[in-house]
Amino acid sequence: MNPIDQQTTDRYPTSLRMLHWVRAVLIAGLLWAGWHMTGLNDEVASKYELYYPWHKSFGLLVFLVVLTQIALRFRTPALPQPLETLAKYEKFLSRLTQRVMYALVVIVPLMGYSMSSTYTMSDGVFFFGVNLPELLPKNDNWFVVFQWLHKVLAYTLLALILLHVVGALKHRFYDRDPRNDVLRRML
Repeated sequence: MNPIDQQTTDRYPTSLRMLHWVRAVLIAGLLWAGWHMTGLNDEVASKYELYYPWHKSFGLLVFLVVLTQIALRFRTPALPQPLETLAKYEKFLSRLTQRVMYALVVIVPLMGYSMSSTYTMSDGVFFFGVNLPELLPKNDNWFVVFQWLHKVLAYTLLALILLHVVGALKHRFYDRDPRNDVLRRML
């Protein structure tokens, strides 16, 4: 195999690596903001004037980033394959975790959008200064369902992110075989 071909399949392309880290930072901020803002008293003005609108904006931004990532993954012919040095269960767990995280990074913002769209007291879905159309009818019963799903799926995403990070760090610092270092593919 040509060394250039080997290099392109050993690491993810620059565009995917950059989007991965941008998405990671955005999601970390969203998880913190979501946890923080829901813990604020309703009388705190910044809860509804600052946190909720910006949480919605950045949530939709993450949705757009992940759609871009998915499109790029389908258009990129040579992506790194699972490392042959990993145990079979590690390959399976890695692939499953990655796929479920991708699904959740699409679904969680959709549940947030659905919450804002159906809540009768909502003044719209804010996206960096623009109110997007609400595609669902106002219905507080549906809002409660979407709110529950948004929360449960966001915590599920957090758990998978922690598993993803712990797995990458385990392979980098704990495994005896240095070829197991999957983190170098994203750096």
